[in-house]
Amino acid sequence: MPHSLSITASSVDAGLLTLPWSTPLAEWPNEYIVSLPKGISRHLVRFANLSGRVVAIKETTEEMARREYDMLGNLTRLDAPCVDRVAVIAGRTDAAGEPLPAALVTAHLRFSLPYRALFTQVLRPNTATRLVDALAALLVRLHNVGFFWGDVSLSNTLFRRDAGAFAAYLVDAETGELHEAGLTRGQRMHDLDVARTNIAGEIMDLEAGGRLEGGVDAIAIADGIMSSYWSLWAALTDRESFAAAESWRLTERVRRLNDLGFDIGEMSIEATADGTKVSIQPKVVDAGHHQRRLIRLTGLDVEENQARRLLNDLDEFRARISRLGSDEEMVAHEWLTRVFEPVVMAIPFHLRAKLEPAEVFHQVLEHRWYMSQAQSRAVPLAEVLTSYIEDVLSHRRDEATVMGPPTETMSLPVISDPAPADESDGEDGVDWRDLV
Repeated sequence: MPHSLSITASSVDAGLLTLPWSTPLAEWPNEYIVSLPKGISRHLVRFANLSGRVVAIKETTEEMARREYDMLGNLTRLDAPCVDRVAVIAGRTDAAGEPLPAALVTAHLRFSLPYRALFTQVLRPNTATRLVDALAALLVRLHNVGFFWGDVSLSNTLFRRDAGAFAAYLVDAETGELHEAGLTRGQRMHDLDVARTNIAGEIMDLEAGGRLEGGVDAIAIADGIMSSYWSLWAALTDRESFAAAESWRLTERVRRLNDLGFDIGEMSIEATADGTKVSIQPKVVDAGHHQRRLIRLTGLDVEENQARRLLNDLDEFRARISRLGSDEEMVAHEWLTRVFEPVVMAIPFHLRAKLEPAEVFHQVLEHRWYMSQAQSRAVPLAEVLTSYIEDVLSHRRDEATVMGPPTETMSLPVISDPAPADESDGEDGVDWRDLV
């Protein structure tokens, strides 16, 4: 190994020393490469095995690699949704001593997919809208901590399923800037304009390739990020005034933010000189309201909508067993051991990479509702599980790490075969009762 090789890593991993850094990334042997779908990138990106996990490796300049490495570290400390940094590899040379590009190594986000891999045949309007809404929510969270992205797009984002919706994660921070004083409206508008332009181009690209359902308006889909963004931004930041006697409005504002999945860390409250009017404005807002409650009660760390879904089931369980006056933590433990864990453990081992446990539980609940509606009876959970496993889950591709055929390079996602025509809705290759 060349003496000049320099490795800057967020944690010690001896496996970094075993990767073939003296070989151009495009020429790495297949034994090191993992075939995963990925978004379109201006740089060469490949996936590799590292100490039993999958990492993404991007060749770039040393300056850009170190800058993005630092930025991802800062975003992680701010609890912003992004991929985890692993290392920067600099000082690479080939066998002849010629310099090679530096490399940024990031961890593969399990159960996440680029937007092109979230549909099997054509992109349907409902899926497109959910993707744009997820990207808008991600952009709000990033702007809320002072991050200017500069290159907002579906391609620079990874998506995880989240109980019927999607959760979005930043995967490319190369053009980003962090402003401690916050962003101006102009900076936020610039990111939104870039997002709208890029999304429109990405949707039109799908249309040109015959992968967009007929009648879908790419411009209308792209414009959706504006309304989604401003609606959520207003809910988090707008100043609200009311009569001093209407103090309940403060509690209502907090509850509305909780319903959106946010907690207020700090609020500005101002009263008029005569005490007749009060103005409130959130100053510090933290995402993950339902996630934090679920972790506190059960230790389960899931996406926000999944947490909301699981908490609803927990609350229904509490009412069903008449434990409304009981200690919440005790009831939560009982729900975890009697309801959640048995469902998860009932999934055959060879199917457990299909979806993450919280998403499986959500889908089982949805499947039970549809079965009960169709049969006009309360279908036992054991019967629901059998039907879900045989009719829905077994037809899905694995999403923990979506594998494709061995290839030298991959610039487009590898999509698994759809389900049989009588079971598929044209998206995800799953049964029509599968609401994701």
